[in-house]
Amino acid sequence: MFNLPSIKPNFITRDVEAPLSLSERVIYWTIILTPIWWLMGIQPLFYPAVMIGLLSVHFSLDKLIEKPFPIAVWAWLAMSIAMLWTAALGINDMGFNLQVALAATVTFMKSYFMIFACLALPFFARVRVEVITRATAWMTAGFLVTIAIQVAMLFLKIGGSGYTPLLASLLPGDKGSLRVNFASLSKFLGVPFPRTALYTPDPPILGICAVLCFLICLGETNKPLRKFALAGAFSAVLVSSSRSALVVLPLALLIGFCFESDLFRQLSLWLTSLTLVGCSILGLTFKELLEKPMEGFDKVRDNSADSSGERALVVQRTLEAWQQSPWIGWGVIRGNAHLYEDVYIGLGSFSTYSAVLYLNGIFGFIALIGAMVLTLFAVYMPAIRGDDSCKWAFCGLIALYLACNATPLSWMAANLWFFFAWLGAVMFAALPDRADVSSWEQLSAQK
Repeated sequence: MFNLPSIKPNFITRDVEAPLSLSERVIYWTIILTPIWWLMGIQPLFYPAVMIGLLSVHFSLDKLIEKPFPIAVWAWLAMSIAMLWTAALGINDMGFNLQVALAATVTFMKSYFMIFACLALPFFARVRVEVITRATAWMTAGFLVTIAIQVAMLFLKIGGSGYTPLLASLLPGDKGSLRVNFASLSKFLGVPFPRTALYTPDPPILGICAVLCFLICLGETNKPLRKFALAGAFSAVLVSSSRSALVVLPLALLIGFCFESDLFRQLSLWLTSLTLVGCSILGLTFKELLEKPMEGFDKVRDNSADSSGERALVVQRTLEAWQQSPWIGWGVIRGNAHLYEDVYIGLGSFSTYSAVLYLNGIFGFIALIGAMVLTLFAVYMPAIRGDDSCKWAFCGLIALYLACNATPLSWMAANLWFFFAWLGAVMFAALPDRADVSSWEQLSAQK
């Protein structure tokens, strides 16, 4: 149905003839060994350390001056600086607290600055799209094994709900993102169905992670591996029971299909026309047309209506708090939303957009939206010209931006690091004046 990206040099052949560079070896095995990092409980700190460490090793001011980053990469650096600046102001305003400062620093390193490091690395070291695609395909195919094991453990009642690894228990801060969670039963469309977060701290994060894996693995050139990888990604979407993932996956594939036809240029016109015609036929207003699907969307899981209501309440309280400091935000989380009885949840816990407004104000929000839009444009034009990797990168970004409405990107980024590393490689490969492959081979040989 979809044309797969045509990668001219065969990955296996190139792997034999040209050994992986240092960065490629590190990234490849970091992705492949994801289950080990998950069982150790070190993922949120390990991945940023790997990518920022690689960038530090390969950073070259001469290369940067000779060939500056695309503006999209600079935009993510601007967003990370805005986050750091507003956090420093917030910590200073509330009185310096070492624990709060450390937490803010860790959040900075594992979110927007890590995204910048992932996008920037291919401009200093050889990081090929094919290498990350192959590693992601192996990891995603492994989802099938892990899901099967967790489902078996669920029905055999082995392992309970999960555990906190010893190493994770020794680290400071919230242990929620370090905990190893196993599958549990949850009603999905009225039927009991296994639900798990797999290698992530939260099922919705697994949902968007699986969607991005699916899109990346469409570019895998090994057909048997690609089939297993796509099956693993789709299975992960199902066991995440993520409503957002179930919506954005077909939407992303639809956008990818539109790139293959003239329909893409007329998509907005057709969608508008069909929406208006549908409204007139059904006798619905546009608002009602949106509300009808949302009623079913909120009832997909047995507790999804409560979940949607809680998310909406937290977002509402977050925006109310933002209005008290609209320009620079609060820097750090200072309040909670009262859900019911003794249950409270921190402001900014849901929706990237409301969280950024609350924490980083209008300045941070402008920086975020600018980075998002510029990154889209960076892959859009090559996609229009027929670059398949850029096409699926564009679709993946649309899916991610939609998912950001439900979960903060700063919370998801560490688990999506492989996507940003792949995106950086795609952006570099799409540059018309990119370095010739042979020069990278010589550089690798010298090392």
